[in-house]
Amino acid sequence: MKKKMKVFSMMLVVSLAAGALFGCSGNAPAESTTTAPTTEAAQESLTPEETSQASVADEMTHDELVAAAQAEGKVVVYATTSRISKAAELFTEKYGIQVETSNLKDYELIEKVSTEGRTGTMAADFVICQDAGRTFGELMTPGYLYSYLPPTMADVIPAQYQDPLVFCNINKVFIFNNEKSDEAPITNIWALTDPEWAGRFQFKSPFGEGVNSNFCTMITNDEWAGKIADAYQSYYGKDIELTTENAGYEWLKAIFENDLVLGTSDTTIGENIGIKGQSEQNIGLFVYSKTRYDAEKDLALKAIMDVEPFSGFYYPLYTLMCKDAKNPNAAKLFIEFLLTEEGFSPWGSDNGTYSSNPSIAVNEGDFPIEVWEKILVPEDPEWCFSNRADVEEFLNNYIY
Repeated sequence: MKKKMKVFSMMLVVSLAAGALFGCSGNAPAESTTTAPTTEAAQESLTPEETSQASVADEMTHDELVAAAQAEGKVVVYATTSRISKAAELFTEKYGIQVETSNLKDYELIEKVSTEGRTGTMAADFVICQDAGRTFGELMTPGYLYSYLPPTMADVIPAQYQDPLVFCNINKVFIFNNEKSDEAPITNIWALTDPEWAGRFQFKSPFGEGVNSNFCTMITNDEWAGKIADAYQSYYGKDIELTTENAGYEWLKAIFENDLVLGTSDTTIGENIGIKGQSEQNIGLFVYSKTRYDAEKDLALKAIMDVEPFSGFYYPLYTLMCKDAKNPNAAKLFIEFLLTEEGFSPWGSDNGTYSSNPSIAVNEGDFPIEVWEKILVPEDPEWCFSNRADVEEFLNNYIY
């Protein structure tokens, strides 16, 4: 019998509403790829005058940009990361430009920018956002946001992170309680569907955060479904018998029917997994940065980095200009600043967040994004935008 679990009804309504929009997009499913989509559609939405102004600004030297930004004297940012406030302090200290920041949930930012863009009331100059599928389909394609690459970073930021501009990547990894042993308790994702792991695997609700829904969507594409089918054969010694569309859907069905514990916060899940003195060892799939709480909260947390066919997933935070920015030069200067070691420092103090600037080193004990990319599922914006409605409809059989 299918196991049903409760999450906040508001989150469900928001997610389903987004899913309905995706389903009506009319986009054909794209092939799986780790490269980001181009922003031609967004750029075409700019008027000739705006395009000309953007070109002139892009031809400025750094000193000319600083002067133009200081003449504006202010910049407004919407962000899905609370650390933007600290970065704003550093930026103001360096350049004397005032920053107004708004820290929003991913779905709040998307709805706010979409509404303001549609009504011509955009208050932000640039945004830092996540949820690649909705960002691509609802904000960039209509032209409310567009990608800007600082000329000083053109030879620094790798090509795959330039358009749309990725500020950083964040990873969510299988993490276990290692109080009694450092040996990983699983080596294959199908182990989590076995009776011995019933009720012992925790994951933040896909309807509570867009990137989690995107992960569930990504593993249903042909590439990852094929890898999951191969992992089944490796684990059980026989070919998978499908009761759903493919092995990705089958694994999702199996973990839900094995009493998957849905959380509302990665922080809470990390504490549930890592608290010491538990009689049973548990596993969670949550942000790797929560391992920083080991000493502070006396937890025992360790990532599992050798799981067939993946050890979790990663997703980008994009830094994107607003079409109707009132302070475009200050916004462009701030974007440039965020891509430097000084600007990234509020995020770089912990493991689990990786600047798109490869010259910024990761913390001791962490691994560069190139290591994580090989073992984690990426986000493909176009695939997520075109297929997330189907996956969320499927998940709705198990979550209400």
